[in-house]
Amino acid sequence: MDKQRKVQDKKVISFIPDGEFYYNKALQAMQRDRFDDAHRYLKRATELSPKDSKILMQYGVLVMEEGRFEEAHELLMGAHTLDPAEAEIIFYLAEVHAHLGMLRDAKLYAEKYIAMDPDGPFADESMEIIDFAEQEASHFDDDEMPDGEAYFLQEKARSLMEAGDFTAAVELLESIIVDYPEFWAAYNNLALAYFYIGKTVRASELVHEILEHNKGNIHALCNLAVFYYYEKKEEELQSLLDLLVKIKPYQFEHRYKLGATFALVGRHKEAYDWLRSLQKRGFQGDAGYYFWLAHCAYFSGHEEVAKEAYSELVEMDPTKVGYEPWKDVQADIQADSVEQDREFLLEKIQNTYRSERMFGFYLLGKSGHKQEIISHPSYIDVDKLSEFEQLFLASGIEEDFMPQISFDPSFLRALETTDLLYAKYRPLDKQGTHLFQMWFTLCETALSRSFLFRNPAALAAAADYMFQSSRYSGVTKAAIAREFGISVPTLTKYVGELIEYLPQFDA
Repeated sequence: MDKQRKVQDKKVISFIPDGEFYYNKALQAMQRDRFDDAHRYLKRATELSPKDSKILMQYGVLVMEEGRFEEAHELLMGAHTLDPAEAEIIFYLAEVHAHLGMLRDAKLYAEKYIAMDPDGPFADESMEIIDFAEQEASHFDDDEMPDGEAYFLQEKARSLMEAGDFTAAVELLESIIVDYPEFWAAYNNLALAYFYIGKTVRASELVHEILEHNKGNIHALCNLAVFYYYEKKEEELQSLLDLLVKIKPYQFEHRYKLGATFALVGRHKEAYDWLRSLQKRGFQGDAGYYFWLAHCAYFSGHEEVAKEAYSELVEMDPTKVGYEPWKDVQADIQADSVEQDREFLLEKIQNTYRSERMFGFYLLGKSGHKQEIISHPSYIDVDKLSEFEQLFLASGIEEDFMPQISFDPSFLRALETTDLLYAKYRPLDKQGTHLFQMWFTLCETALSRSFLFRNPAALAAAADYMFQSSRYSGVTKAAIAREFGISVPTLTKYVGELIEYLPQFDA
């Protein structure tokens, strides 16, 4: 009996799967285009056989095909360490370095593969990598091309920043610039990391240090523009933008950086010109590229391009659904409407007069710039707004931006009156903005005196009549009353009520 059990135990043990078992399962899954299964099997194979160079290589190739180049780099380097003479691993190292932009190393590995196996299955692809690396390298100075290790560490730091771990990114980038004191890409990323954690002085010092030693560094100039934008240094920003407009870089990376920077600071036409030109030249961007292209295209009147770009973005990052710049913006609000005039909106919400700010907050809810402006760290400080400003702001934006706010019936009727006026004059032109400036002056005073705002239709008609009759001849109460569905006596009554809230001036 014991002998039989031992035989059975041996049979059971012989069927325990090892790395080779999962590796073969992965190959079968790939042949059937079941790549999720292949990924799972290869991951398990590497766990069971971490010293098998063949398994590490295959997993690295699969990860590379999924676009996770940093992870693929680590796997393939591990495979190469285990089997430095394997030509296939060397070819894939050339490929992954090319994807990471580490062209000097990509060329070295491709040349090594050719030397080892000149007629091998990857010889043609290796020659393409060599040609590409040589063409790209002609556009760089030697000082701009760090070695592979420095570039890889810098990319790892950038990934940490994208994940929001700025403290870890700062530590890594600080170590990089110690070892590579002229690696300006690392300096630029370090400056951004410091800026994002609130150390703005250190961030600015780093950017100026770059420009002192590497005049004309486009990334540094663009980062400085972003700092000026967030710190609201308008004169410095304008001066720098005047310089950036004159720069005409050749490299895709620099064009992308310029386009994204112009988009961020609201210079949508310049941003569209750069980002669209990249697309026309076959540039395949990341999620950030399509985000900025969609925004600048929309705000410069290229709605079809904007929607195509946002579709690409959502395919890459489904969490961006619902954040389209045109979300909640009605079809008649065109790029040249007041609602889409970013500078007009900013002037209103930062105005010294509360009634003007109330107008700005109301109009913000109708604008495609809504997300951009409310997410800016220094444009709106909710805690410093008056109750009425908060109410008009809350009426048109996402609820999670605002503290808990209750709308009393009087305010809701004031808002309904405002909506009736807006329905008549939308999209706003110059005349419409003057009407609303008058209305919000009346509205602010009336709200502060606890006016009940009974009969919103009559109040809207009264405000419209007061505005038009003060500017144009031939305006009749009968015509205005008919537009708003009320009687002339009712209109007359509410004109009398609103006049009480007109500003009083000394004789």
